[in-house]
Amino acid sequence: MTSHRLTMPVLRNMPAILFVLAFALFSFLDPRFATFTNFSNIASTSAFVGLVAVGMTIVLLTGGIDLSVGATMYITGAVIGMLLQQQVPMLAALAAGVLVGTLWGCVNAFLVAWVGLVPFVATLVTLTMGRGIGLLLTESRQFILPQEMAYAASSYLGIPLPVIMFLIVVVAAMIFLRWTPMGRQIYAMGNNVEAARKAGLNTRRLTASVYVISGFCAALAGVILVSQQGSISAGLGQGVEFDAIAAAVLGGTSLFGGIGSVFPGTVIGVLLVQMISTGMVYLQIDLYLQDMVAAVVIFFAVLIDALRMRLLTRLERRNIRVEKGPDQPATMEKAAT
Repeated sequence: MTSHRLTMPVLRNMPAILFVLAFALFSFLDPRFATFTNFSNIASTSAFVGLVAVGMTIVLLTGGIDLSVGATMYITGAVIGMLLQQQVPMLAALAAGVLVGTLWGCVNAFLVAWVGLVPFVATLVTLTMGRGIGLLLTESRQFILPQEMAYAASSYLGIPLPVIMFLIVVVAAMIFLRWTPMGRQIYAMGNNVEAARKAGLNTRRLTASVYVISGFCAALAGVILVSQQGSISAGLGQGVEFDAIAAAVLGGTSLFGGIGSVFPGTVIGVLLVQMISTGMVYLQIDLYLQDMVAAVVIFFAVLIDALRMRLLTRLERRNIRVEKGPDQPATMEKAAT
C-alpha cells in the first residue's frame, strides 16, 4: 500500500520530473546552459510551438489528432505575405491570415465531425492539401517581409512579445477547459464518447470545435513564426506537428483522450522539447543527428504515455479493491470508473 502511495504521485508528476532531470543534466554538461538569458531564449523560441501544442492538447483530449497544423501555419504565412506584397496594411494582413488559418481548421472540423473520417486520415489529407495550396499561393517563392513585421523581437516589461501571446492563450485555454461547460464536456467525451453521447452531449459539435480551436492556435503560431524569421518560405511550419504532439504527450496529455492539461502539463512539455533542442546545440551534437534525437524523444513520449496510463489504471483498480475490502471485491466495471 505504501509503494502505491509513492508510485501514484511519481506517475502523475512525471512531466515535471523529466523537466527537472533534463535541466540538471544539460546544466551539468555545460554550465552556460543554466543562465537566465538562455532560459529566456528557450521560452521565446518555443512560443510558436507552444501555441500549436495548446491547440493540439485540446484535440488530443477528445482522442483525436491534428497533423495539419504545419500546413495551417504555411497557409497563414502565405496569405500574410501576399497581402503585404499588395501594400495591404499590416494589421489587416495579419487578421486575414489568422482568419484563413482558422477556416482551414474548419475544414478539418467538417471532415472529422460531419463526414466521419478518422482524424488521422482527415488531417493527413488537409496537411497535404494545405501544403499544396500554400505552394500555389506563393508559387514556391520566398517572401521577404517588411521591417514592421519584426515585432516579435520586441518585449514588454522585459518579457518577449511571443511569450506574452503564448501565456495569454495558455490562460484562456486553461479557463476554457477547467471552468466552462464545454471544457468539461470535452474531457467527458474523451473519456468515453458513447457514454457522453448517451448523456445528451452534442459530440459532433464538440469534435468540430476542437479542430477550429486548433486551426486558430496554429494560425497565431504562423504569425509569430513569420515575424521571427522575417520571411516566408516553403518550409514554414514543416514538422511542427510532431513537436506539438511530443510536447503535449510529454506534458501528460494522453493520446487516448480524456486526460491532460494545458497548464502546467503542456507548458512543461513545450519547454522540455525546446530545452532538449537547445541542449543539443550547446553540446555541439551533429546537426544531422538532431532530427534523429527528436524522433527518439517522440517515441519515448508515446511509450511513457502508454506505460503511465497502464500503470495508473492498474493502481487505481487495486486501490478500489482495497477500499472495498477482501469480502466485497469490486467488479471490473466499478474499478474502471
